[in-house]
Amino acid sequence: MQAFVSKLFATISTIKASYAELQMAQFSNHNIEAIQSADQVVVDELRTLSEVKNSFLKKQIKSSPPHVTFLLTEIQEQHSHMKMYEITIKNLEAQIEVKKEELSALQENLRETTLINKAHAQRLNSGGRFSILDNIVLSSSSNPRDFILVLQYAMKSVREFINILVNRMEIAKWDIDIAVNAIQPNFQFSNRTQKWFAFESFVCQEMFKNFDTPGFSLQNGQCIPYYIDQFTKLKSANATHFFNQYPNSSFGKFTRSKYLQLIHPKMEASFYGNLNQRKLVNSWGCPETTFFAVFAEMARRVWILHCLAFTYNQEVSVFEVKKNCMFSEMYMVSVTSEVFLAGNDEVTVGFMVVPGFKIGKMVVQSKIYLAAAKI
Repeated sequence: MQAFVSKLFATISTIKASYAELQMAQFSNHNIEAIQSADQVVVDELRTLSEVKNSFLKKQIKSSPPHVTFLLTEIQEQHSHMKMYEITIKNLEAQIEVKKEELSALQENLRETTLINKAHAQRLNSGGRFSILDNIVLSSSSNPRDFILVLQYAMKSVREFINILVNRMEIAKWDIDIAVNAIQPNFQFSNRTQKWFAFESFVCQEMFKNFDTPGFSLQNGQCIPYYIDQFTKLKSANATHFFNQYPNSSFGKFTRSKYLQLIHPKMEASFYGNLNQRKLVNSWGCPETTFFAVFAEMARRVWILHCLAFTYNQEVSVFEVKKNCMFSEMYMVSVTSEVFLAGNDEVTVGFMVVPGFKIGKMVVQSKIYLAAAKI
């Protein structure tokens, strides 16, 4: 009986292996001959299994001597296992080929995306037109999507200016920790890299001051067509070229005013050893330095955002978030997630990084650096 049971299990193993081979033939290469061959093996083994069943029911079990039967069934079992391994290997090889094709497609997509990004970067660095500005629809009704896109566009240049500002500080042997502490006194950051947000807060505070006043309070109120014209002219302009050519324009006055307010004389003197650049800007000249070019580009983008806001013909306001205020998802968004990941139930505002905006009923959240609430 043990020899019979052994033969039964060996036959079942053969059927399983043959059926797996049939499936492989059907779903992999659709080879008709392979399908027919595998199908015939399954049929033969099922017939053998049926014969074994009938012989058992009729109690007419005939077999070789037990030791021979055990040896034959062991060989059959091993053969079935080998066939299953071969099928598994073929299946894995087929999956590898599919993954290779997917990888090749992804690499091609990556190459295309990289080329597109390089093209955008070249257009940005040359002061050329940025694609998102081409899609902005100027109308009297506020469009949150357009405003947020241009705000992101402006913030990118803010961070680029901060990068060159901090680089100048390091070259001039400034103590960055002391500079950060002067902006946010005695503030504890989660890690050193996040001290960058202190500089972003410092620059944004000055660049967005009087944003909600027509022309940043540098001129009398203008009508909507004026801001549409400003947006159209400056969205594709080179910032330094425009400033050099039209220093007394609204944008020229804005750039000059913000530079003199943001860049302290002692700061410039430590960077360059003199105040020549400041004197040139103050006399409506245009310094031919990378530092000023990056600043002017930042000013251009903030000015464009300002002009866009005033094309909406709705009340424009900027709201600031005070330190130690409770966090509100409606009006604020955190620039980091550490305070949430630390499991703090209550969090407060550590300091404001970017102010929030309200245009009519539209609210654009302020970006803030969070801290755990003090109990």
